[in-house]
Amino acid sequence: MKKYDYLIVGAGPFGATFAYEMTRIGKKVLILEKRNHVAGNIYTNKQHGINVHVYGAHIFHTSNEKVWKFVNQFVTFNNFINAPIANYHGEIYNLPFNMNTFNKLWGVIKPEEAKKIIEAQAKKENILNPTNLEEAALSMVGRDIYEKLIKGYTEKQWEKLCTELPASIIKRLPVRFTYDNNYFNDKYQGIPVNGYTELVEKLLTGIEVRLNTDYLSNREFFDSMADKILFTGAIDEFYEYKFGVLEYRSLRFENEVLHNVDNYQGNAVVNYTSKMEPFTRIIEHKHFEFSKAPDTIITKEYSASWKKGEDRYYPINNQENNVLYEKYKTHASQQHKYIFGGRLAEYKYYDTHITIEKALDLVQKELTEKV
Repeated sequence: MKKYDYLIVGAGPFGATFAYEMTRIGKKVLILEKRNHVAGNIYTNKQHGINVHVYGAHIFHTSNEKVWKFVNQFVTFNNFINAPIANYHGEIYNLPFNMNTFNKLWGVIKPEEAKKIIEAQAKKENILNPTNLEEAALSMVGRDIYEKLIKGYTEKQWEKLCTELPASIIKRLPVRFTYDNNYFNDKYQGIPVNGYTELVEKLLTGIEVRLNTDYLSNREFFDSMADKILFTGAIDEFYEYKFGVLEYRSLRFENEVLHNVDNYQGNAVVNYTSKMEPFTRIIEHKHFEFSKAPDTIITKEYSASWKKGEDRYYPINNQENNVLYEKYKTHASQQHKYIFGGRLAEYKYYDTHITIEKALDLVQKELTEKV
């Protein structure tokens, strides 16, 4: 039986980064992936000449020089800037909340004018100690912004009323008093010119990858093949939910090819903030790459409750779930054959750049421990 230094479960950006670095220093690595493709949730699939973000929009952004240099070894990034807009009953507003948003709402021009309106509206609510999300938002930005740009979208996202959600969810609202529609403040931003799948495929060049292979269905056999196992899946599933089930929110996507339509909505991402539309946003994939394709492809994104067997997207990091995760983490720390990394294994929502940064950190940790 062939022996490996590391068996890696999951061919997403975390597993692929770890595999690349370990292979580079001479380690023998095998990757198992239960899906029929690599790249995890950043997987892009070319259709009608357009790279479709199959599992939702992913915009790469970072201020970490090490991470930026690392990914640029493999692919070229375009200069896409994330500037989503919100559609509220046909009214269009810029996101994140900035002076363009406030000008559209109230006709104000100067930052001081916008600040005064927000402060006056917040003061009018007379909420000193917010006990739920609605009260927190009203006390921070007032009723106009809350009603048009927060309430409906948030209630669709969580399938709960804002009065039933904890104030902590919205403890940091992005409010800018500049005319800047750039959603991220990072130094570097863009999307791989040929899609994210190429990035992961290049990371995995020369590395053995077995697709359509479920590690958990034959765990004892796979464990015997390697000295150590890196698991990037859900940590509670790994331990057969022995302490309980960690909760997530999921997503559902409806894709549509619009033939002979070169531009459907004029922007890559449009959020729908009214509850009249059941979806939370529409993605028009060609705008991520400035495509001149004669057709366009749109994806309507719906927030959904999660149950076992479905894709996990957003961890519900409330106190109950975080306490449960710590039980799994403590238990895992006592089993030295297994290491855990990535958003599902660590029960955290990570953007792609953080995922890669965490994988590089884990490599250094492994090498340091071996010394």
